[in-house]
Amino acid sequence: MPRFLVKDAAKHVGEKVKIAGWVNVRRAHGKILFIDLRDISGIMQVVFVPSNKEVYELAETLRPEWVVEITGQIVKRPENMMNDKIETGQVEMSVESLKVLSQSETLPLSIETDGYEIGEEIRMKYRYLDLRRERVKRNLIVRHKVIKFIRDFLDQENFVEIETPMLTKSTPEGARDYIVPSRQDPGKFYALPQSPQQYKQLLMVGGLERYFQIAKCLRDEDPRGDRQPEFTQLDMEMSFVSQEDVMDLTERLLILLVQNLFPNKKIQETPFPRISYKDAMEKYKSDRPDMRSDKNDKDLLAFCWVVDFPFFEKNDEGGWTFTHNPFSASKTEFEADLLGKKNIESILTSQYDIVLNGFEIGGGSIRNHRPEALEKVFEIMGYKKEIIQEKFGHMMEAFKYGAPPHGGIAWGLDRVFTLLLNEPNIREVIAFPKTGDGKDFMMKAPSEVDKKQLEELHISVKKPKAKK
Repeated sequence: MPRFLVKDAAKHVGEKVKIAGWVNVRRAHGKILFIDLRDISGIMQVVFVPSNKEVYELAETLRPEWVVEITGQIVKRPENMMNDKIETGQVEMSVESLKVLSQSETLPLSIETDGYEIGEEIRMKYRYLDLRRERVKRNLIVRHKVIKFIRDFLDQENFVEIETPMLTKSTPEGARDYIVPSRQDPGKFYALPQSPQQYKQLLMVGGLERYFQIAKCLRDEDPRGDRQPEFTQLDMEMSFVSQEDVMDLTERLLILLVQNLFPNKKIQETPFPRISYKDAMEKYKSDRPDMRSDKNDKDLLAFCWVVDFPFFEKNDEGGWTFTHNPFSASKTEFEADLLGKKNIESILTSQYDIVLNGFEIGGGSIRNHRPEALEKVFEIMGYKKEIIQEKFGHMMEAFKYGAPPHGGIAWGLDRVFTLLLNEPNIREVIAFPKTGDGKDFMMKAPSEVDKKQLEELHISVKKPKAKK
């Protein structure tokens, strides 16, 4: 007999079905025993009576979080015993057979509450138990539904989903890279991608025209409260588009996503308002302005676009660095200044950021698709020609062979989920999060590795000096 999910079994009144899951609660009313059986789809009340002696005696041994398989008949509950608070509250199962699949020790943390009151360290250590919590489980199910909606939308818009490599080359793109030693090329290293930026542009050179990916990105950043060393982006790139094209598609997707999956949410204003970087800094003192008319309304969504960013800013050493992305193009009216490397402080880039309730949830730009323009960006940043060739020669080479104009955007999906689900931080919407400083209490990572592994990689570890 095939197993039914609880919510589906509830539709088969009068039929014999099999269900399986976890014992949520066991209770007795007189001689009748009840358990609430929980699976991913919901909870069902299951009834054991003494006349079925062998099954009844086994049911008396059941404890919370034991895993069981039960066969029985779905029957209507008595009128006065119906529970309108759960989807299956109109029915129950009259048990014929019971099998214990595994037992459970007493859990080291409660999973019956929202879990906010429990220390984060213990929740992360026992994350596989924390996932049983209804709120956390719901978050991951909603995450799945959002990603499916995005995939279906982009498929209709003629995008192709393409995976890009996780082992790539270390290039200066902002944050520090996580590096991976090469066993076959001693002393050389791969880098884990901070984003698929270069690959997605090379896909445009390859003629794919419309690409997207639900991409893992990894950045070795200093500890911050609401950051993760690995996070997920919705990454998109399009050929033959203007800034308006990219912004329009993003806006349509966000509006449809909210309307279809979060109907309780209200978008404050459509089309999304736009504000220049200069005006945002003057009016809101931030390039991530919170434009909500009522900041106490948790279901109010105030999207806005921030545009006209400066291309360059001074770094700590007094030189120039990019504000967002070295691969961005300048706005058309500043092309001559970029190519001439003059009026650098006044050059504006084609960068556009999408902001929600005071948080940047995405950013993109129209790209430099001409090698001479990209080279000037790196020259302004102080890179010598040989370094530019070493780090970005593959991009320069590619752009010589008929590169189409192109642009795109990437969303920080974890942050999008956090805001739409009214969660306090991104760790609540990630299946197996790490701490702000990159620790995994469950797997006890990072950890030391065998000496033999280090020898194979030609690596010696220098122990840090003891603090005085």
